[in-house]
Amino acid sequence: MQIDRRGFLRSAAAAVCAPLAAAPTRPPNIVLIYCDDLGYGDFGCYGSKIRTPNIDRMASEGVRFTNFYSANPVCSPSRAALLTGRYPTRVGVPHVLFPNDKTGLPDSETTIAQMLKPKGYKTMCVGKWHLGHLPEFLPTSRGFDEYYGIPYSNDMNPRVLLHATPAGVETVEETATLETLTPRYTEQAVRFIERSKDSPFFLYLPHTYPHIPLGASPRFRGKSPLGLYGDVIEELDWSVGEVLACIKRNGLDGNTLVMLSSDNGPWYQGSPGRLRGRKGMTYEGGVRVPFIARFPGRIPKGITCTGVAATLDVLPTIAQLTGAPLPRNPLDGIDIWPLLTGQRQAIEREALLYFDGWNLQCARWGKWKLHVARYNSMAYNPAPAGGRVNLPLTSPELYDLENDPDESYDVAPENPAIVAEIRGRIERLIPSFPEPVRKAWAATMARQTQPAAVGALPRPAN
Repeated sequence: MQIDRRGFLRSAAAAVCAPLAAAPTRPPNIVLIYCDDLGYGDFGCYGSKIRTPNIDRMASEGVRFTNFYSANPVCSPSRAALLTGRYPTRVGVPHVLFPNDKTGLPDSETTIAQMLKPKGYKTMCVGKWHLGHLPEFLPTSRGFDEYYGIPYSNDMNPRVLLHATPAGVETVEETATLETLTPRYTEQAVRFIERSKDSPFFLYLPHTYPHIPLGASPRFRGKSPLGLYGDVIEELDWSVGEVLACIKRNGLDGNTLVMLSSDNGPWYQGSPGRLRGRKGMTYEGGVRVPFIARFPGRIPKGITCTGVAATLDVLPTIAQLTGAPLPRNPLDGIDIWPLLTGQRQAIEREALLYFDGWNLQCARWGKWKLHVARYNSMAYNPAPAGGRVNLPLTSPELYDLENDPDESYDVAPENPAIVAEIRGRIERLIPSFPEPVRKAWAATMARQTQPAAVGALPRPAN
């Protein structure tokens, strides 16, 4: 039998490539950097005057999201959602955990680390955990091989710095030195990457800052034109640069997905950008956060994604990318890999719900956000007589976030069909949540509220 030149070349190529195709492919490394109380407007690439060259370069080498959400406006619930892909009200972490609490993330939930372990991943958590400080709730009991950090917020006492392995828990410092915390976290992260480079790894780096009290090392203290807060952000930017440099130095750049975000909006300092509200609020400034992802060769350079996405989506996206099996518990997040790669600008999804504690207050569907309930006092302010309660708005407020990201103009009267659609989606979703959510919703809707101006705090009827 004769074969022409093209046929010969095709046959030769097939023979050469067949063994390569059959060779097992190593799954990608995952690095997840999570800041604490960082505002939407605190990075240069999001409009800040604070110098963040490493983070800005990361955005220019990957994708930057403009409609990315934490699942809650405070610490513990947002972290529970990030690591499980489920609303914190589903996983039993609706509120901030304190050092006197005896609970944490239930072992019935599957974290990203636990999902990746069967795929041969080495795993480490460096930084603020805040999902339970007792040994049975620490990262080493939730899929991580090792943990180094303060197990809750740095304004809580005792401010103990721990190093945990499956063999036990060691106290590094009884009272953690705040000024050197970011450099030490960074050193631990870099060491983990270097000793794990020969296998797939998952590094979860939840920084303590810029949660107060702030601390910066002598190298950065007083160097920012925007005070200590600016110093802290610039040191966090340095830390990101060190992690990225380590990845590149070890030849891992082409097989590592690095993601960067925040647990909620800024507290007393920091910038929410154009957004209304801050930490502890379900206005956009409390829950819309930066999100940047970089994966050379897989994520194109310089993409800006305007589609709606959330920390809930991180676990299912990692599962798709690594081939890890999804957890048994139903997820609220979706695979957003098409958004990360620029294949799509938006993905159709169910309404995104905004919870504060057990209370549902808002929902976003497409470009629309509906406010249906609100507390009768501002977060972190003294409660009024009778206590702080969630009250229904006599007239739900609708905002077009595409044209009005700072929620300044209520367009509910002009869009009754949209209001009815989102309200219907809320009513269909509520029964799927645990009893405390259902009870809280029923109690809220049963309360009587005085008529109030658009955007005002509601008051209970006398």
